[in-house]
Amino acid sequence: MKLTTFTDYSLRVLIYLAVQPGQRATIGQIAAAFDVSDNHLVKVVHFLGRHGWLHNVRGKGGGMELARLPRDIVVGQVVRETEGKGPLAECFTEHGGDCAIAPQCRLRDVLEEAAAAFYRVLDGYSLADLVANRSQLARILFHDLRPHPHKEEAT
Repeated sequence: MKLTTFTDYSLRVLIYLAVQPGQRATIGQIAAAFDVSDNHLVKVVHFLGRHGWLHNVRGKGGGMELARLPRDIVVGQVVRETEGKGPLAECFTEHGGDCAIAPQCRLRDVLEEAAAAFYRVLDGYSLADLVANRSQLARILFHDLRPHPHKEEAT
């Protein structure tokens, strides 16, 4: 199973903020820490705010911070929401899609079982678990607080 870039970036934003709880960060700071484009993070941050994981503050002195304690943010819930409700495979669509063997295929049941197991494992972890090594993560993420040039920087 491959997660979308949107899910990957959502988890990165949450991890970044959980490493320094109670601190606000900007999209630019997070983009620099992970060497990704600011533009890619805008939608992610907006989404996370709409779903109650982030508190986003606009304007001077603004930024974002966790809206919940890291122990209250369940990894499985974040992944379910960011991945969306789309079918796992074509055969998961109504009437099995265009697959000729869909009515007799057992792969669909196996994939459903695997997806359930995947989410069951993720549901066992919170954001706090992902940042249990906070000091090591901080050394990596905050080693250089100077602004970095971005790939899509405005002139």
